[in-house]
Amino acid sequence: MIDRRRAEFPTLASGIHLLSHSLGPVPRAVRESMIAYCDAWEHHTSEDAWATTWWQLSRRVGDRIARILGGEPGSVQIQPNASIGLATVASCFDFHSGRRNKVVTTALDFPSMEYIWNGQRAIGADVEIVPSPDGISTPLERILDAIDEKTCLVALSHTSYRSSYRIDAHAIVERAHAKGALVLLDVYQSAGVLPLHAADWRVDFLIGGTIKWLCGGPSCGYLYVRPDLQRDLSPRLTGWVAHDAPFDFAPAPMRYAGSVRRFAQGTPSIPALYSAIPGLDILESVGLQHIAEESQRRTQRMIDFALNRGWTVNTPLDLSKRGGSVMIGADNAPAVVEQLAERHVFVDSRPGSGLRISPHFFNTDEEIDEAMNVLASLIER
Repeated sequence: MIDRRRAEFPTLASGIHLLSHSLGPVPRAVRESMIAYCDAWEHHTSEDAWATTWWQLSRRVGDRIARILGGEPGSVQIQPNASIGLATVASCFDFHSGRRNKVVTTALDFPSMEYIWNGQRAIGADVEIVPSPDGISTPLERILDAIDEKTCLVALSHTSYRSSYRIDAHAIVERAHAKGALVLLDVYQSAGVLPLHAADWRVDFLIGGTIKWLCGGPSCGYLYVRPDLQRDLSPRLTGWVAHDAPFDFAPAPMRYAGSVRRFAQGTPSIPALYSAIPGLDILESVGLQHIAEESQRRTQRMIDFALNRGWTVNTPLDLSKRGGSVMIGADNAPAVVEQLAERHVFVDSRPGSGLRISPHFFNTDEEIDEAMNVLASLIER
């Protein structure tokens, strides 16, 4: 039986937390971790703190996230957030050449991705957004057909924030590499709740952050770069930490680090790293396979409940194409979110998706049943 570690999350005492797609509950140990950060800052000189603790912290946390992604040590560079991670990858490409300047995305990606790629049009990027015919899924064939000899990058969400639709990563990587293109997956809605296999998929880039399913704090994003690809790329979005000898404070031109650190920028957010560690501790102790199995069972339980009552489910019914969230259609969903919160059931909503409901390993079956029954009392009254 899975160890839900409920005592580690004080937030759970206030109600039924089904918001891991947006904000994970704070682990109790985060307070101690942040105090440790303050102690390091208070009791050391600047040089001592960097030398003894802070400088290697990005690498250590990055290696722990790499394990969750199914990657190797030395494959993850911590980022301020996922948007900066994506922009760093974008800065590796020369879209002016015209020969290979196409970027393939989908209509189900998080808005930041579209904003960033739209900005690249001004410097020559040809951005093709593969549409979703139903607002829930994007047919694999349409994605594969969009990848051609002009494509330099396929950048899309592994699991959609809008519908919890999960793409076939292996098939997309295989087609892209056959056409000479690279692949970036946004795994913000996957990491920590679904099995990921970065190394086995041969995926080139992954981006995400710790604030959701990883039960960490904000401002701790990450960028995975396939190890054998790292030295081939020179990001224009860069900073002193990416330098091969950063403490030489050498003038330009940049001499990139020979490791994944070449994808860093300026001074890392040390407090964010401290806030992420307790959540990683808990997830590793519970076990990612157990967490994934629980998620699959719980989402199916919720979908069956909804379908039996004739509700609209805006999430794939096929388990192999679904992430850790369930989206349920509701009239005036924001009002329903408020009514649920008054009854200590915490979810959220998005336009076109309805209610977003996300069980995680710390929830109990009794909580799920109670939440769905409360929702039924609101929808059907």
